[in-house]
Amino acid sequence: MTDGKPGFNTLAIHAGASPDAATGARATPIYQTTSFVFDDVDHAASLFGLQAFGNIYTRIGNPTCAVLEERIAALEGGTAALAVASGHAAQVVVFHSLLQPGDEFVASRKLYGGSINQFTHAYKNFGWQVVWADSDDPSSFEAAITPKTKAIFVESIANPGGVIVDLEAISAIAKEHRIPLIVDNTMASPYLIRPFEHGADIIVHSATKFLGGHGNSIGGLIVDGGSFNWAGDERYPMLSKPRPEYAGMVLSETFGNFAFAIACRALGLRDLGPALSPFNAFLILTGIETLPLRMQRHSDNALAIAEHLASHDKVSWVSYPGLRGDRYHDLAQKYCPRGAGAVFTFGVKGGYDAGVRLVSNLKLFSHLANIGDTRSLVIHPASTTHRQLSDEQRVLAGAGPEVVRLSVGLEDTKDLIEDLDQALAAA
Repeated sequence: MTDGKPGFNTLAIHAGASPDAATGARATPIYQTTSFVFDDVDHAASLFGLQAFGNIYTRIGNPTCAVLEERIAALEGGTAALAVASGHAAQVVVFHSLLQPGDEFVASRKLYGGSINQFTHAYKNFGWQVVWADSDDPSSFEAAITPKTKAIFVESIANPGGVIVDLEAISAIAKEHRIPLIVDNTMASPYLIRPFEHGADIIVHSATKFLGGHGNSIGGLIVDGGSFNWAGDERYPMLSKPRPEYAGMVLSETFGNFAFAIACRALGLRDLGPALSPFNAFLILTGIETLPLRMQRHSDNALAIAEHLASHDKVSWVSYPGLRGDRYHDLAQKYCPRGAGAVFTFGVKGGYDAGVRLVSNLKLFSHLANIGDTRSLVIHPASTTHRQLSDEQRVLAGAGPEVVRLSVGLEDTKDLIEDLDQALAAA
């Protein structure tokens, strides 16, 4: 402990958890139930009216999920958090709390392909409009801001990998225009980057990836940084104006620096319903206990493999910020000096067809769409995760025809290099 505050490793194991009061169980119990008994009528009324905290339905909260929420809030340095069914669900709930029909948000072009598709197409049904900016040029975010802009969205380390975003530069723009900065911290995890320390206001995670870490559970998390002043800001009526469903309560006045987390739970999760299973919460919690160990090994292995591929005669380029000379190396040293993560991309000589042959010939790497597993994973984004995008969109997103994405696991690097070498020879 430093100055009485637990360290990151300690928080990863203990934050939010305590021995079960009824049984003494040390591991967090799985409360596999749909709902919870009230003490009396007044107790029920206070819970439904947001006048007391407690459990109503697992659909809007569960003691197992609550431990997960407290743990990620502690690891990220936030004021409160909310667990939901997936990373995409986390994004929907966040924007539902911020945007009205006709509103806009500015997002980096370099994002996970599923997020690009969600923002471009699905959000139109809500009347929300995305405006794209270049994460390599912070001024492009400022140029994209209009009176309709209600948020900025970036990934700390962009998927499909190899891009570190200058969070402080983009945060300065968000603060100047008094709009919240939302950071998807999935690829970095709080072990490598803590976006609140660099000016973020809201963090989202696909807990499916590195937090869970074992490829067995889908989940999402929203973390409130408590830094944005919603009070009296008419641009955000969900937080600043009386809520008719809660007897005229103004969330920003009642809940202060964790009002956004409450809005996401009471106005998003409760009404939209993307609940996280208690069992998935338990598995994700178990994964988080080893997060510091795994993220360091992921990063160390990825660097060794990136260095090997950078000198391979079948590889035209490698994009990994951990490499000296990489365009993002200085940003990596600034924002994530312990390592640049597990995921990176490289270009196979021979283009699209060579990329497809490579992933088909790998044996130890698993060909699938997930990242952040203990096992090493590979995908050819142009034919899979980014397939729904146009050729131009794929290139802008870093998923051109020759691009292969690796999510490097925890195996022996010698075995992974041998697998890549034999597959490249056949490509």
